[in-house]
Amino acid sequence: MFSKILIANRGEIAVRVARSCRTLGVESVAVYSTADAASMHVRAADTAIDLGDGPASSNYLSIPKIIAAALESGAEAIHPGYGFLSENPEFALAVADAGLTFIGPSAHAITTMGGKVAARDVAIRVQVPLAPGTDGAIASAAAVEAFGAEHGYPVLVKASAGGGGRGMRRIDSEPQAKEAFDAAVREATAAFGNGEVYLERYLTHARHVEVQVFADTHGNTVYVGDRDCSVQRRHQKLVEESPAPGLSDTLRRNMGEAAVRLAREVGYVGAGTVEFLVEDEKFYFLEMNTRIQVEHPVTEMVHGVDLIAEQIRVAAGEELSIMGNLTPKGAAIEARINAEDVAEGRFLPAPGPVDLLTAPVGEGLRFDAGYESGDTVLPLYDSLIGKLIAYGPDRETAIKRLLGGLERLQIEGVPTTAPAAQTIVAHPDFRELRFSTLWLEETVDFTEPEPVDRANVEVGGRFYIIPTFNDYGSAGGYGNAAPALADPSAADPAAATGRTRQARAKREKVSDGTVKAPMQGTIIKINAAAGQRVAKGDVLFVLEAMKMENPITAPASGVVGEITAVVGDSMAAGTLLTKITEEVAA
Repeated sequence: MFSKILIANRGEIAVRVARSCRTLGVESVAVYSTADAASMHVRAADTAIDLGDGPASSNYLSIPKIIAAALESGAEAIHPGYGFLSENPEFALAVADAGLTFIGPSAHAITTMGGKVAARDVAIRVQVPLAPGTDGAIASAAAVEAFGAEHGYPVLVKASAGGGGRGMRRIDSEPQAKEAFDAAVREATAAFGNGEVYLERYLTHARHVEVQVFADTHGNTVYVGDRDCSVQRRHQKLVEESPAPGLSDTLRRNMGEAAVRLAREVGYVGAGTVEFLVEDEKFYFLEMNTRIQVEHPVTEMVHGVDLIAEQIRVAAGEELSIMGNLTPKGAAIEARINAEDVAEGRFLPAPGPVDLLTAPVGEGLRFDAGYESGDTVLPLYDSLIGKLIAYGPDRETAIKRLLGGLERLQIEGVPTTAPAAQTIVAHPDFRELRFSTLWLEETVDFTEPEPVDRANVEVGGRFYIIPTFNDYGSAGGYGNAAPALADPSAADPAAATGRTRQARAKREKVSDGTVKAPMQGTIIKINAAAGQRVAKGDVLFVLEAMKMENPITAPASGVVGEITAVVGDSMAAGTLLTKITEEVAA
């Protein structure tokens, strides 16, 4: 076993790795950017090394600096966590060349399975079904148009490298092809240093189910259950659970065996996740993540294992210790708690100080955090504050415990996705397995309830306040989740969707035409010019924040006024960018 491990990451996952190191009696070394000097992951480790100032490319993504820090600290191994360099084969090679151990798969496995185009070739070799897609990377929007003409829309353009929804765009029709292709390439290049993208036919009624695989250097390759990650917005997961509910034993076994075939084909060692799209009794290979997943705690809770500790043991040359824990017991559900403003369903990053953070305590609850009271969520990095996980002997118990935990979770200073998670988990569609990867964005309403109208009425000389009831039969609405719960006809998904859209339309506010930066970030594209006539919903600007591109659209139809930004400008939240008016200025 190692005596010291450097953690090449930050935030929640760095704190999580440090905890497993402590359990194993291994000393942990944190690295941090100057901006992160006061962060929780620095406090969680035994020692910490400053990687310097600047953007992530100058510190967390700097292979030479991380290798130097590991050698300086006397670490024998490096754990990459997820994100940053975790799926970078050059980093894995550099670690080995420095005489250190990379806690993850080989550079060959990362290159083959981490690159989605190459991974599709492996899937074909070992007879794992694939959704229709391009044979390799594409070079232009014309390729998108040709693919759409042959296979139909919607189409998904995806970055070959990396994950987390970055470099991914859904295209519903040919006119969207160029804008979506350019944005995917731009975002993939910024996030992963690799702008290669490919295409897949987008399955509109599929669930996202993934299989946890684990392999050691002694010839053991197993799958450790599965997870459902269908609840997503902008291709990023919000709620995950294990085991994936509602699957037949045959489908579950076939997916697990397919995942093992893929791992064995590339000589995989360590923890990895094979992702599939599932429709009815059919499954299609999506991609493989050659690292630990954000959502790994739900697997840990139903299998009674520590996957991070197992990664460390396997990297140290030990045989798998989890062979007796391959059958799940009970159910676990995780809600990602991000610093985001979910008003109007926008899920906009909202960095800032965390004035108070109090995690709920109770049976079956676990909170994996990257922040504590007094810390600050920086705009430079991912917005994940922590993950609330609930376990129960069955799915319904896990749901009830998670809802109770979300109710008691206290976070002040920044808006979070906790209320959205409550809406999702309480929704009858979620509880009754009527969801797909498109369900959240197309069905669930996160807008505020309309205000209550009240009338003062005199009856028999006494005054009464009479509320005006809304469409759901409630005075002023129930918050986000309760309308669907109270609706006696909620079993009809189409009807529920229609009512959701009607309610959303009724609550839309009349815009004054101003266009402002919704969050702190950098303007990376301007699509409009002063005097140009635009339609409501047209993308006027693209702002990059927390490694994600955020389109800023026209709030109304009209004429664009003076534009106060140029590409490359760093904007504070609320900065006026332009104003849409009905008349052209003389």
